[in-house]
Amino acid sequence: MPSHFHAVVWIDHSQARIFHLGLSGSDEITLHPQLATRHLHHKANAIGSGHAAPDKAFYGEVTKALADAGEILIIGPASAKTELASHIRASAPDIAKRIAAVEAADHPSDAEIVAYAKRHFKLPLPRVQAPG
Repeated sequence: MPSHFHAVVWIDHSQARIFHLGLSGSDEITLHPQLATRHLHHKANAIGSGHAAPDKAFYGEVTKALADAGEILIIGPASAKTELASHIRASAPDIAKRIAAVEAADHPSDAEIVAYAKRHFKLPLPRVQAPG
């Protein structure tokens, strides 16, 4: 059994930051796609939408990193979060059952991601001792 039951992944098309959370703390993994993403421009009378296709290999690596989590929260600023959730549902239905939510989040710091996930999963926040 994993030492951390909950996981949150913040994802965009250039990276995925994965945090496994538990009462004893958190572990972080950062993954990047193999090929650098590039901005595509759509030209009039051209075939295609001007959008890059989802990176299945990248989403596969993220899915593997989430395999031992009991509950998963997926957050991010653009379409990558929904693309990841769709990839997991199509390729790993056993993991897909553990997705608790897919939510929008801009570009938070690591500490903000962990705090957001702890509030979402209703995990206790760290206690701060009063001076004196």
